[in-house]
Amino acid sequence: MFSIPETNTSDNQSLTVDSSGSALFHGTIVKVCVLCLLLPIPVFAILGNLFIMAAAARFQSLWTPTNAFVVSLAVADFLVAVLVMPFSLVRSIDSWYFGDCFCRAHFLLDVTLCTSSIFNLGCIALERYIAICDPLHYPARMSPRRVAMLVLLCWVLPLVFSSICVSLGMYTESPTAVLNGSTKQDAQTCLATFQVPYGVATSVISFFIPMGFMLFAYGKIFMAAQKQARWIQAIEHRTQQLQMNQSPVRRNSARHVQAHVERFSLKKERKAVKTLGLIMGVFVVCWLPFFSLNMIHPLKGYSISSLVMEASMWLGYANSSLNPFLYVLFNKNYRHLFVAMLDCGILCRTLGLSINSSRFGRQTHTVVTLETISR
Repeated sequence: MFSIPETNTSDNQSLTVDSSGSALFHGTIVKVCVLCLLLPIPVFAILGNLFIMAAAARFQSLWTPTNAFVVSLAVADFLVAVLVMPFSLVRSIDSWYFGDCFCRAHFLLDVTLCTSSIFNLGCIALERYIAICDPLHYPARMSPRRVAMLVLLCWVLPLVFSSICVSLGMYTESPTAVLNGSTKQDAQTCLATFQVPYGVATSVISFFIPMGFMLFAYGKIFMAAQKQARWIQAIEHRTQQLQMNQSPVRRNSARHVQAHVERFSLKKERKAVKTLGLIMGVFVVCWLPFFSLNMIHPLKGYSISSLVMEASMWLGYANSSLNPFLYVLFNKNYRHLFVAMLDCGILCRTLGLSINSSRFGRQTHTVVTLETISR
């Protein structure tokens, strides 16, 4: 999200266009290799999130509370890929060529959009938590109006937060690139240097609070899944007791049904664990290194390597490219739609055919099952 210099700066200078440091990478071959490594991140983010937005706009069956947050997440990740990543890519590989004003604008877009993406992930966890752990109150707590308010907050709060940081002197009014006492216009780098309070505040608000809530919500969902598994086991135990008074034919039939139920229950429980583990694992792996370094860096006198900071930033960007594939993978409606679009392909465009949206049923939240975790 932010690039931070290796050398310390004054307290009143937080965002600068600087040319005093050398480029991170030297040599054409090295830069091409780094480009090939980083370029797929914005490309996949654009394609994946564009699919989510197009599918939601095309099929009304996807207009559900869950998908409202998924679409909002897709919009945020798409904008990160379009408005932030390309310029960060140029800066990371070579230098900053876009001037002082856009350096500040890039900083604001970066903070706002990445934080909005994380907040939307938190709202998805909130919606799943209510749907599974409190289904009776779901219609009231996740009404269209409240969902719209939550989506709005996911965008307004990051914008307000980043604006407050700017108004409190997050960066200088007219940053310049100075080398040996003279201003230099080439080989610049857009740098964001946080003071200790800002570094801690941005990390806590943008990441650690949402991460803590997501761990709580998905932990509760996992416990609800385990509770349901124990409930199924209790029913199976009762079935075994009833089998003692049945005829041999009925007893064999009951055992066959019991074995099927046990396999089905075990399969669903494993799917729930895999879903929750993958969602949280990807989120934490992508963002934890950057936000941890973002707090540690000013405390250690800005001594962490710029290369390490840049790598952690791109690892966080990777979350925007993984989110659409992750949520499509575990969402039955999106998964069926994606397969249908692949099956249709050129034939649909040539013959003017369309995919029947009735194939994709609406999601319901009144019945709590392990399958609802991944919806």
